[in-house]
Amino acid sequence: MAWTLIATIIPILLFYLWKNVTSYRTKQYARFPQLPPSLSWGHLSTLGKLVKTNRPNIHIGLTLKAMYRGLGKPALFVVDLRPVSYPMCVIRDLRSYVAEQISKSSNLFQYSAPKSHISRSYSDMMGPLSIVLAENEEWKSLRKQFNPGFAHKHLINLMSCILEKTRLCLTKLDHYASTNEEFPLDELCPNLTFDIIGAVTMNIDLGWKLLLPLQRKVISRQLGTHIKEHIKEMFEEQSTPHNPSRSLTPEVLDRTCDQLKAFLFAGHDTTSILLQWTFYELSRTPQVLRRVCLELDEIFGPDSDPTHIRAQILEHGENVLQRMTYTSAVIKEILRLYPPAATARFSNPNAGLSVRLPDGQDMCLHGLMLYNCQSIIQHDQAVYGDKSNQFIPQRWLDTGSTIPASAWQPFKRGPCNCIGQELANIEALVILACAARRYDWEKVGLGSIKRDESGAPIEKENGQYEVQSELYNTLEITSKPVDEMKMRLKIARA
Repeated sequence: MAWTLIATIIPILLFYLWKNVTSYRTKQYARFPQLPPSLSWGHLSTLGKLVKTNRPNIHIGLTLKAMYRGLGKPALFVVDLRPVSYPMCVIRDLRSYVAEQISKSSNLFQYSAPKSHISRSYSDMMGPLSIVLAENEEWKSLRKQFNPGFAHKHLINLMSCILEKTRLCLTKLDHYASTNEEFPLDELCPNLTFDIIGAVTMNIDLGWKLLLPLQRKVISRQLGTHIKEHIKEMFEEQSTPHNPSRSLTPEVLDRTCDQLKAFLFAGHDTTSILLQWTFYELSRTPQVLRRVCLELDEIFGPDSDPTHIRAQILEHGENVLQRMTYTSAVIKEILRLYPPAATARFSNPNAGLSVRLPDGQDMCLHGLMLYNCQSIIQHDQAVYGDKSNQFIPQRWLDTGSTIPASAWQPFKRGPCNCIGQELANIEALVILACAARRYDWEKVGLGSIKRDESGAPIEKENGQYEVQSELYNTLEITSKPVDEMKMRLKIARA
């Protein structure tokens, strides 16, 4: 009797489980465009296959771009990452500003949708009290405190510091030019920008070399100790018998330390990656390099010596940078083609978050991680045309350009946009003013220039040199060139 009952119950239980798993995989988000999911692994197996058939270590954004094309370029689509992570809604559409609906303030979310759980994985690196991880009123309070430090007028006053750090970097580049040795820009540029951020935020020379992502906990502990010691010294210096400092409690010390770590780690990488891709694109796009050099000649005169450039910038400051319009367009185009970082949001199951699609349909985003995919948004042919994947700085200067603000978001959009974006822009302008005319760059390995029998570069119809193989981004916390951007260089002829 018992065996008969068990034999009856087991098939019913298995059928019940199968029905629930099927519903879990195929019905819960059936309204969303998506590739056919596996019952056990969702889209993880599909992602794995795409990665294997693509270039090794390719950035996830480029893999999602392949899925997007395979689905017929929908406004948004779902990638089921369960059981590893929450299912993800990848957002592309610009015509009805779906991406903007996620980023902007709303009645539901005053400071945009909540940050995803992925952000929390960086708490060991930036600290759990960091502004990067803060939400709502806590975030607003921190942002208000730090806004003056990133105000335009204050950043212009930091020009001498940026120039001094740039001078030290150029000394290293001069050494590489004299020896003709191969070197990774992904080592030199982070050191430069890390030193600049350290000097700007704490007025100290860090001289740190960043290590591998797996070592970030060790780095965080060591850097945290270093920063806390410096904070204590600053409090003691500012405290005198006539002007006693407020008490430096452990809570204040921890909170201050976490903010500085966030600025150091988040701030240095953006400019470093921007510089690496800029030098690369200038090295293989002679017509753009010529225009940059002509603009710098017009602003600074024919003397390209860094000492002369430094003196001009210190004397004229902001006026000089404002005249670098074409160089600014180069920076903007690099950030469009190679966005250095991205963030994801999360819609809690009972939050009631919905977006409206181009056809007027409302889509509920319950329980989904929300990813405004820059690799799709910033390459959208509906906005940038058939040459959306090409390096064309002039597109930002053409009169009558109809590029919407939402189609360019390397620093995020909405109230939670990057606080340090203007600092990154000023750093890049200063460094390019000093280095663009001084060196001839040559890519080594991936992305190296293809040459004819005589050794001359082969130029394509669009004015860019052909390359032996395509260089691309990989994911190491941020988006970085897969081969550390190996280069050789020499001093450019006058």
